[in-house]
Amino acid sequence: MIHTYSIEGMSCEGCRTAVKRALKGVPGVKEVAVDLKKKQAAIEMEKHVPLEKLQDALKDSQYKILPADMAHHHPAGLNEDKGNSENKDSSVYYCPMHCEGDKTYPQSGSCPVCGMDLIKQPTLQAVRYICSMHPEIIRDEPGSYPICGMDLVPMNRASDGNEDQTYKMLLRKFKIAVFFTVPVFIIAMSEMLPANPLFKIMDLKYWNWIELALSLPVVFYAAWIFFERAWRSIVSWHLNMFTLIGIGAGIAWVFSVVSVFFPGIFPDEFKTRQGTVYVYFEASTVILTLVLLGQLMEARAHGKTNSAIRALLKLAPNTATKIMEGKEVQVAIDDIHEGDLLRVKPGEKVPVDGRIKEGDSPIDESMITGEPMPVDKKIGDGVKAGTINGNKTFVMTAEKVGAETLLSQIIDMVNRASRSKAPVQKLADKISGYFVPIVVVIAFITFVIWSIWGPAPAHVFALVNAVSVQIVACPCALGLATPMSVMVGVGKGAGAGILIKNAEALEKLREMDMVVIDKTGTLTEGKPSVEKVVNVSTTLSDNDVLQKIVSVNSGSEHPLAQAALRFGKEKKITPKTVSGFEAIGGKGVIAVLDQKKVALGNIKLMEQQTVNISATIAEQVKKEQLLGKTVSYLSSGSELLGYVVISDKIKPGAKEAVGKLQEEGLEVWMLTGDNEHTAKAVSEILGLNGYKAGLLPQDKLARIQKFQLAGKKVSMAGDGINDAPALSQADIGIAMGTGTDVAMESAAITLIKGDLSGMARARKLSAQTVKNIRQNLWFALGYNVVGIPIAAGILYPVFGWLLSPMIAALAMSFSSVSVILNSLRLRKLAI
Repeated sequence: MIHTYSIEGMSCEGCRTAVKRALKGVPGVKEVAVDLKKKQAAIEMEKHVPLEKLQDALKDSQYKILPADMAHHHPAGLNEDKGNSENKDSSVYYCPMHCEGDKTYPQSGSCPVCGMDLIKQPTLQAVRYICSMHPEIIRDEPGSYPICGMDLVPMNRASDGNEDQTYKMLLRKFKIAVFFTVPVFIIAMSEMLPANPLFKIMDLKYWNWIELALSLPVVFYAAWIFFERAWRSIVSWHLNMFTLIGIGAGIAWVFSVVSVFFPGIFPDEFKTRQGTVYVYFEASTVILTLVLLGQLMEARAHGKTNSAIRALLKLAPNTATKIMEGKEVQVAIDDIHEGDLLRVKPGEKVPVDGRIKEGDSPIDESMITGEPMPVDKKIGDGVKAGTINGNKTFVMTAEKVGAETLLSQIIDMVNRASRSKAPVQKLADKISGYFVPIVVVIAFITFVIWSIWGPAPAHVFALVNAVSVQIVACPCALGLATPMSVMVGVGKGAGAGILIKNAEALEKLREMDMVVIDKTGTLTEGKPSVEKVVNVSTTLSDNDVLQKIVSVNSGSEHPLAQAALRFGKEKKITPKTVSGFEAIGGKGVIAVLDQKKVALGNIKLMEQQTVNISATIAEQVKKEQLLGKTVSYLSSGSELLGYVVISDKIKPGAKEAVGKLQEEGLEVWMLTGDNEHTAKAVSEILGLNGYKAGLLPQDKLARIQKFQLAGKKVSMAGDGINDAPALSQADIGIAMGTGTDVAMESAAITLIKGDLSGMARARKLSAQTVKNIRQNLWFALGYNVVGIPIAAGILYPVFGWLLSPMIAALAMSFSSVSVILNSLRLRKLAI
């Protein structure tokens, strides 16, 4: 039996998944289907399950399950601002740590789990401009207002997230932290000088008070967010590095404050020669300042991640030419509706998806298909938003606007693919999940044992030893273990032409067992080029034929013509002057050269010029075309002179690179938007494991997902805008440095030279860096493993030794030095 219920509280795919998982765990439930749009759950049961049991399954969550007829429906428009619909905030925010999977939030703030600032998801929306002196003046294009001369400023920036604000806030706090931490550090370190000049100014106890005062802005303003996050992690029991930072730095600071205010409660062995207790303000402030620096760098990284989507947003024009009652009017992209007639002029971007109603033109669709050859479009053919019109004008009918356009769907796919990837659980955080509660338990047990069996004053000994346990377990080295290796590894990679965006890429690249590669710009050069010119004339030389091809093309702006002109320039061919030039849509070009009509184009143009083509030559041309190459015939009058073969050449070294990857045990596939013939030819030449042709961006994304569902760990290499969704979905995205900014921002790794052989070097760097991280973690934890039991007083009954907080801090420093020195060894790695 199947019963349908209403679900309240769902807002995203993460909610849907959580509800489905909870309900499916109820005894007697066979299957659950949750519809996010309808806010309903269809539950298949072996026998009737009472509603109360279903409600119990969701009682500890934000969701409620009700009978279908009890859903709370709000009257239409209840919460809508009918008079100002443009001001409704439809922004979407997400946690950069993905604590709750792909869950999103309707407003800014901090993550309820980890406390991280939520990131705004960019959306496609036209940017309008306003005069700051005359706010009633709104324009669709930037510039200045002619009356007052003031520059118009952006009124809304849907493409911008809140990363800039977060980065600026962290930068301000970091500067403040450095300003107050540096003097604290200088005062503390001066105690190591034999003749401390500061002590000639005032006694140590007064300097301790100054350290306390200087630490206050760092602890309670600049770095207070870390203590908030530590508290959240403890409450939610999502223990992480913030837990360690908050406990370690917090204990060190609180211990120091108690030492300043109540030095008399501590035993003599924990006091200096001046009678003061050792304080650790410098340890807590330095740790907090360094962590703040790490957060600052992370905020910048989040900004770069979303810049991939901003680059996609820039593809959409801000305005369009709309035909209204026979007149052409400039309108904002938001004011285009289905059925509107739009004029697209030469060189302009197509504003929305639609079909050509009047005219024809070659259109560059490489941002969608990856195919470098422009596509000749005529009446009735479909055109896509963001593609670039060629050298003609046409009128189109709008069919899909706003979020329905293919460009918007690509943006949405990049958004969802980026957000749906679970973050790598770094080794340090995995250790933290066990390390933090163990340290807390040990410190508590230490306090209890010393309080009961310790010498007088028992409670003072108990407190000091418990604090020593916390300080020796301070996460300074543990916090440095991963970032130091990553920093050195990333620097090493950059020097070798490998740009690595984050530690996640370094951790996962070595685990990949499959490489998916785009064709255009990755395996091939990504632009049309002349492969060869075939001369079939009995009276002309090869240079004569090439000169005629160059001369006829000199009046054309078509990319294929430009390829021929580049080839002629390389061969040092000087074009002759032609007259009567005419471009014939979908066929080719004709012109008068040396008082004879010369034609260059496809078979249709040759038939129009009554040119006789022998069966032998036709067969040769067909073989070239079956390999996906473009062939243009050259004729003079009715005589065939030859033909030119234009293709997208395979990059030098591509075959060797593919072979090397296969030798390492990787399966290599090609996904391309190009035609079947070209894809098959490239696959056979390179010896690939498989290929798929004719794929749109969403098809590439779906194919990557299919590989992943089959258990493959997939790395994707591409260079185009059309590759962005697949690069984001893949476990590791690898972009060619010779490609688009969108591809590079969507990928985790960029090969600057666009050389696929860099993948093998990147994999070696990945393996060595992860190995170095693990070594660092052993260094970091080794001191703790030895130091914690000593700090707890395990040697006191036999030797009478206690580990004072000062020695604990020294051990912590040694562990940090060990981690840094070990990380620097990566600089000598040969890749």
